[in-house]
Amino acid sequence: MSQENSTSQFQGKTAIISGGAEGIGLSIAKALGEQQMNVVLADIDKDNLERARLELQSLGVPVLAVSLDVADEGQWQSAAEAAVERFGKIHMVVNNAGVGGDSGPIESQEKEGWQWALDVNLMGVVYGAKVIVPLIKEHGEGGWIINVASMAGMGGVPYSGAYNATKAAVVALSEAWSEELKSKSIHVAVLCPAFVQTRIYDSERNRPAQYKSKTLRPGDESSFSKRAREMVQNGIDGALVGKRVVEALNEGELYIFTHPNYRPVVQYRSARIDEAFVNAGKSPLLQHLVDQKLDML
Repeated sequence: MSQENSTSQFQGKTAIISGGAEGIGLSIAKALGEQQMNVVLADIDKDNLERARLELQSLGVPVLAVSLDVADEGQWQSAAEAAVERFGKIHMVVNNAGVGGDSGPIESQEKEGWQWALDVNLMGVVYGAKVIVPLIKEHGEGGWIINVASMAGMGGVPYSGAYNATKAAVVALSEAWSEELKSKSIHVAVLCPAFVQTRIYDSERNRPAQYKSKTLRPGDESSFSKRAREMVQNGIDGALVGKRVVEALNEGELYIFTHPNYRPVVQYRSARIDEAFVNAGKSPLLQHLVDQKLDML
């Protein structure tokens, strides 16, 4: 339902968006700006960040731009302080910043590439929530956490081990945080897009020196990486993603999907998991557990 002619639940509130200078992050920023939110753009790319700030400003969106490497918890603290100084309160964090990481067969994976993906895609989300959630709790008005994962978090993609693992972790974190924060009126959602027209395939441009591969040469690219690049370039328009996020948040959705045509992929995985439970239930070794009461927190 359009919010254009009615009061939006987001109006006058503040969102901080990591990786907000382009792609999905900027799309979400624009969509939230249309809902009359204050927007804090946070990004590691200072040139893109300034261009994005000017674009939002030209659209009449109250905007603040802050430099942020999401893998550095201290920088998250600084970004949060700047946001509070400018807008008073923070109501939403969009943990969007992410990298594609290295791709290729198992034996080609290097520690540096794995650490890069873990620090940005996973710890960047952890730090974002760790820093912002207390600020949302503090004002007591409730709010939102939107974590950007991927369809890769719903089912493994060959030759993308680090990306798969970090995105699956983000899905699991979001599920856990959803239950943990429900009583505080903080809604958690996890965005799982398939291919979207972004520059995720060109993450290398922002790769810090400590994560550089010791053996890969500039320009090295696997056949899988080339195919993935083509699929991203032919993906859906990024502008759709931000609008879809607003739509889903208005409906209180936990999992935000942008590609309904991927439903059979998740259904296939779910069927295999269910079959595994059936097999476990048939095992003579496990009969004493079949009717045992669940032990849950």
